[in-house]
Amino acid sequence: MRSIPTITKNLLIINLLAFIASLVFNGRGVDLNNIFGLHFFLASDFHIYQLFTYMFMHANFEHIFFNMFALWMFGCVVERVWGPKRFLIYYIICGVGAGLMQEISQFAHLYMMQTNVSFAELFSLSPADAQMLNAWTTVGASGAVYAILLAFGMLFPEERIFIFPLPIPIKAKWFVMFYVVIELFSALGTSNSQVAHFAHLGGMLFGFLLIRYWRKHPYANEDFGIGNGQAFFDKMRKNWEQRKSRPVEEPKREEPVRDETPRQQPYNQKKREQDEIDIILDKIRKSGYDSLTDEEKKKLFDCSKKN
Repeated sequence: MRSIPTITKNLLIINLLAFIASLVFNGRGVDLNNIFGLHFFLASDFHIYQLFTYMFMHANFEHIFFNMFALWMFGCVVERVWGPKRFLIYYIICGVGAGLMQEISQFAHLYMMQTNVSFAELFSLSPADAQMLNAWTTVGASGAVYAILLAFGMLFPEERIFIFPLPIPIKAKWFVMFYVVIELFSALGTSNSQVAHFAHLGGMLFGFLLIRYWRKHPYANEDFGIGNGQAFFDKMRKNWEQRKSRPVEEPKREEPVRDETPRQQPYNQKKREQDEIDIILDKIRKSGYDSLTDEEKKKLFDCSKKN
């Protein structure tokens, strides 16, 4: 747990505590998922705060396990690149956006069901109908988690990852596209599903729009910590500077010679690597991480692993 970034770790803890609390209170006849889960906005039990609380509630152990596993797996990487504040803003906005998309899909489903009711009449349902709609309840962090998956794919499109049970690794960009297609076909091809496919797509849609906005405005909201992974790269620079400051005994010669001695070769190699890293880090500070080429990104992370 110590190696998990701050926001990711706190999100894991909050979700786990909320799940345990739901089990405890459910044993005493209190359904927390009904209180904090997202109800359809025309239902009698709907409250605006549910757009925020629903993403911390889960239906069962399998539901929370796979969501938290994906949050840990991809959230750690994304938070280290973006920093804690930007990551938290992204998570909350995409979670709320997923809930809004689910509300829209439920309204469209209700409208198609009521063939003899006009669009305006749907907003004036009887108390009995509003009570019946309380059964439409959405819980889970899936929308926000799918947005984090999208962010990983957009930040590291060429990174290869293993997905069980596939025997070979696949690039992150193809992995994300595969999930988008699966969710789209599932949303359009199934009815009365217990899985909120439109919420998953909504989280990814809001995530895509937010990342596109940040790429066009790299210095927007910089005071709120929405930088280009500044802390991550500052730490990397510090490691390289420490490595550079290690004393290296140079051979004593009165006159330079053309051929490098065996002792000079590793020293010059380290100096060249340091100069290349300095150039890449300066480029990040001026134009952002997304301005790097694939070769520069690979060189940056290869060098960080040596530390």
